[in-house]
Amino acid sequence: MARKSCLFLVFAVCVLILTAAPVLAQTTPIQLSLVTPIQIFPEKYSITGIRLNLLYGTNVSVTGLDVGLVNHTTTGKFKGLQYGLVGLSDSDFAGWQDCFVNITNKKFEGFQFGWVNYADNMNGFQLGLVNYAKTAKGLQIGLVNIIRQGGQFPVFPIVNWSF
Repeated sequence: MARKSCLFLVFAVCVLILTAAPVLAQTTPIQLSLVTPIQIFPEKYSITGIRLNLLYGTNVSVTGLDVGLVNHTTTGKFKGLQYGLVGLSDSDFAGWQDCFVNITNKKFEGFQFGWVNYADNMNGFQLGLVNYAKTAKGLQIGLVNIIRQGGQFPVFPIVNWSF
């Protein structure tokens, strides 16, 4: 009898740990958002997989595919592909940002493709009508290209670079 009770207790603890793990880790493989806070998981969750934002979605970080009208990551890093109307990353971004307006407020590594591209610290390639980087290591191609510090030119049409 004691052995059955012990086995049951071990089983119950294992089930409890497995079901509590996603809550403790605050990570989920999928997110669906109408407008924050009307989304499956709260903003404090990290998404590792796919996030679909019908109007506006916010999460700490995203690793994977991020699609929607307005896609927003806050304190954690974004890694992957972001596609939509506005892509906003308050922290670091690594990957491909493909929105009409792309904004990365920290370090950007990868490719920005949109009408307006902004990065605090760009390491990669910006292709758009207006490209802006405070500092850059890479190439900008567009109508207006701005690199505030260390660029070949502070402002230049068609192409600008810093290597």
